[in-house]
Amino acid sequence: MKKTDLIDAMAEAADISRLAAGRALDGMLEAITSAMQDGEPVSIVGFGTFTVRDRAARTGRNPKTGDTIEIPASRTPAFKAGKALKDAVN
Repeated sequence: MKKTDLIDAMAEAADISRLAAGRALDGMLEAITSAMQDGEPVSIVGFGTFTVRDRAARTGRNPKTGDTIEIPASRTPAFKAGKALKDAVN
């Protein structure tokens, strides 16, 4: 499912226009992104939790040359599915 398919499904389920559904989806994604940029987890009961995880700096290898490289510390987004979502999928 792509973003346009999701917008169509939202519009049909909520009985609203595609334009309104698109704005609602964009607003939700912006709110989740903003909260995660601030380091806050976003929990949607029954669906899951979006969090930010810190990755430590580490040493790696360049696969092409075999040279050792330093990989800097970073923050990465993560998602943990809730029980209702897990049950729906299985």
